[in-house]
Amino acid sequence: MTKIAVIGLPQSGKSALASALQNLADKDAHDLQFTEVHNPDELHGHSYDIVLQVVDSTRLEESLLLTPHIIDEHEKIVLAIGRYDLLLETDHSLNLPKLQQLIGVPACRVSVHKNYGLSNCLHVLQEVASRPLSKAHPIYHLRDQGDEDTYRAYVHGVLTQTLTHAKDDQNQTRLEKIDKVLTNPWLGFPIMMAALYLVFWCTFTLGAYPQGWIEQGVGAAAEWLSGLMPHTWWSGLLIDGVLQGVGAVLAFLPNIIILFFFISLMEDSGYMAREAFIMDTIMHRVGLHGRSFVPMLMGFGCNVPAIMAARDIQNPKDRVLTMLMVPFMSCSARLPVYMLFVDTFFADHKALVMISLYAIGICLSVLFAVLMKKTPWFRQDDDDSVNELPEFRLPKVRVTAVHIWERVADYLQKICTVILWASIIIWALEYFPSQDLNDLENSYLASIGKAVSPILEPLGFDWKMSVCLLTGLPAKEAIVSTLAILYDGDIATAGFTPLTAFSFLLFVLLYFPCIATIATLRREAGKVWAWFTVFHSLALAWLVSFLVYQLGSLLVS
Repeated sequence: MTKIAVIGLPQSGKSALASALQNLADKDAHDLQFTEVHNPDELHGHSYDIVLQVVDSTRLEESLLLTPHIIDEHEKIVLAIGRYDLLLETDHSLNLPKLQQLIGVPACRVSVHKNYGLSNCLHVLQEVASRPLSKAHPIYHLRDQGDEDTYRAYVHGVLTQTLTHAKDDQNQTRLEKIDKVLTNPWLGFPIMMAALYLVFWCTFTLGAYPQGWIEQGVGAAAEWLSGLMPHTWWSGLLIDGVLQGVGAVLAFLPNIIILFFFISLMEDSGYMAREAFIMDTIMHRVGLHGRSFVPMLMGFGCNVPAIMAARDIQNPKDRVLTMLMVPFMSCSARLPVYMLFVDTFFADHKALVMISLYAIGICLSVLFAVLMKKTPWFRQDDDDSVNELPEFRLPKVRVTAVHIWERVADYLQKICTVILWASIIIWALEYFPSQDLNDLENSYLASIGKAVSPILEPLGFDWKMSVCLLTGLPAKEAIVSTLAILYDGDIATAGFTPLTAFSFLLFVLLYFPCIATIATLRREAGKVWAWFTVFHSLALAWLVSFLVYQLGSLLVS
């Protein structure tokens, strides 16, 4: 058994190459065993027959500088020039025979994802394993000198003789050239805003058709059941409670799929990390942690895993502050509420209003963090930043599909559990004690709403809207089902104005997302900060909605 250690720089693809070579060796019955190694120190004390160094073809000089450190631990090595197809995309070329001659180490070209050069790499490894080691090469003489600067100069000279540059003399692939534009300090932010606008425009425009079909289907099912079943309390529960409540939330499933399709593309391509890179400088100017924006971006999907992602921030103060900022992000649970109101009251400016809600959440989270940084709990100097970016790559269909399905499955699970039970409870509170849906003012639901409404009346909310906000505590999607039950599925005739609707949306944006988020915050940051989030988010939501409604009323009048 020939034992081969596979080593290389981070993001050089050594894991994928080791796995691909092992599969090919097993298939062809070669007696080879490949083991991934992360740094040269791991070679010490292990009986590897050969070390296969994966050299990143787009970072040749940096990769080759690792070679003498590998030789310190093991002298029988082979170079695998990885991602060679990307080097060709730059219109560069590499004289491999001359490189082998000057470095004095056998080499081969490989590209895992295009299945290029793997068989030849196995052949080179078998040849090296069967022959004695030769030390009559320049690399070994340089190693004996122990001079890092000498070796660096030698590698630079070798690449000068073996690497032929393209006309623009830049070692960049097409994707890397695109990446350079996307992270440009002047162009990056406008491109990011344009991309977000396009995402929301497509979400509304493309999702409107299947959304309408689902709404028509729910209406047809309700009409069919009404004609089929006698008018009793349990038929009312099934039709007006379960079907209308659950159907109202289910109608937004196509929009959820479209939105998370685009979000998944941005995540899988690495563009989401570039958004964090673009925002990094801005965040540092207001005294925030450079890596805080990554959990904040994750918060657009779900606040719970976003809070947990903040564990990666080493400084405890920055970690807790980032967790407190996450609830300001508009999670997917708020999305059906946004879509319902935006589609009804802001039909001519859907994408713009949606972006404004997301932007308001981000701006208020930054302002919140700036204020908290001035308190004794979080005051500190911080110069950490986002320096490393993952490779910019084309998304894979399977990975994107898995990400979308995870979101859809979570959405459907909420519909079948929280939304279903919320719809049943809301209908029951609306039906009893009078047992007459036309006598809503004397229902238990009205009693609850009227008890809370004095606090929310200055925001332009009636008791029905107050009840909707209460049902949103376990899950924000429940607001949509409650609205469907209280207003018979048509909020356009419920007396809302665009100003009232926007004030309501701001309250939904700013008060804490759900009980699960608070429970996660309690576990990760502590009970004090969890309760702090509950109270400050309610106070902030009330204040912002109050100012918008009252000032807006003055302007309208």
